[in-house]
Amino acid sequence: MTHQKTALKTVYFSIAGNTLLALLKWLAGFFGNSYALIADAIESTSDIFSSLLVLFGLKYANRPADKNHPYGHGRAEPLVTFLVVAFLVVSAVIIAHDSIANISTPHELPKPYTLIILGAIITWKELSYRWVIKRSKQTKSSSLKADAWHHRSDAITSVAAFIGISIALIFGKGYESADDWAALFASGFILYNSYLIFRPALGEIMDEHRYDEMVTTIRNVSAGVQGIEGTEKCFVRKTGMIYHIDLHASVDGMLTVKEGHDLAHKLKDTLKKEIPELGEVLIHIEPKL
Repeated sequence: MTHQKTALKTVYFSIAGNTLLALLKWLAGFFGNSYALIADAIESTSDIFSSLLVLFGLKYANRPADKNHPYGHGRAEPLVTFLVVAFLVVSAVIIAHDSIANISTPHELPKPYTLIILGAIITWKELSYRWVIKRSKQTKSSSLKADAWHHRSDAITSVAAFIGISIALIFGKGYESADDWAALFASGFILYNSYLIFRPALGEIMDEHRYDEMVTTIRNVSAGVQGIEGTEKCFVRKTGMIYHIDLHASVDGMLTVKEGHDLAHKLKDTLKKEIPELGEVLIHIEPKL
């Protein structure tokens, strides 16, 4: 429950921050003659909706297991991650399309004060990324990781906008499109990060093995349980912030069925106590002769 509460608080933070920044960027971009800032505002606006999706996904994924969903509803989280990635891709395509259109359209130079606004935005978004990515690692949440990368990609697009506006202001007339080229570059970076976010979520849906560290922890904990002489197969499936495991454990082959059964329960209880993020734990006892 602690991880779930942490994740939800983190998403509320993202929603509030993105709303304020989107408003600031729209106003600064419109009055400051900067399409790079407007492109930034488009991304921040999409970030608001994607954060709302993450919030919905986390709340749905936290529903307890029921008759139709014996392993819980955790798979809703990577599915929401796919939607968040879709928002990023759509944002990148819109920014790229409008950037190309603006490159060939004469327009005024950006206002110098937009650089001050961008500097503050870059600092805030990078700090936001570091805070949210830290929480995503603590909670093992794929959708929080996607939300964190929204902050990082926002910071990168702002850096690109800062460089483009600086070039336009330094070199003056004839370099107005530097701002638009910066926005175009930012769209490519957003697409690249979309893939980086999409790939782990796809692996989670497909039950791809990506949890060597968790397997090592499970084996180490199992080795400390008296009566368990070793572990063999260990399969891990992640659903949301919960891990379900199938573990083959070796015991003395001369034990009775009841003794082996009791050992399996002892091992299961120990694993769930030592590794709180475990969900269903299935123990298969193997005789060691």
